[in-house]
Amino acid sequence: MANRILVSVQENLETPSWFEKVEDFISLAMKKLKFDGEEVSVMFVDNEYIKLLNKEYRNIDAATDVLSFEADGEYEDDEGKWKTVGDIAISIEMIRENAEYFEITENDELKRLLVHGLLHLNGMEHGEEHIEKGAKPECEMLVLQEKILDELKDETIIES
Repeated sequence: MANRILVSVQENLETPSWFEKVEDFISLAMKKLKFDGEEVSVMFVDNEYIKLLNKEYRNIDAATDVLSFEADGEYEDDEGKWKTVGDIAISIEMIRENAEYFEITENDELKRLLVHGLLHLNGMEHGEEHIEKGAKPECEMLVLQEKILDELKDETIIES
């Protein structure tokens, strides 16, 4: 069975030119992670909005790049039975900032944030470890993240 992917942009933000390509990439990543019959939503937001979410749900008063909110529901419609696994929020501004910091393309950074969010929705955690510039990850989640990104390295969401 396929997966259901809902992609949106915060109401007051301009829709990015690459918006239409996000769903195809998420679909490929979900297949790699063996999601099946599952629904995920992804919302692109600004730093102000993600800071509010981070403050409300994590008690951290700062913007961040990606937040994942696990869900555990099910529903049925004409297409079949779906498991809702959760929501991902990604700061559009942080895509640019992180790409500059890591000295990578915005395309590679967006793919990293999408896969990172999906791994969290798949129940994985990385504790205090984060991807660091020039450092190889050690925890299972981040190692898997880098493996999937390598397998999807030829996929393009944002044209350079």
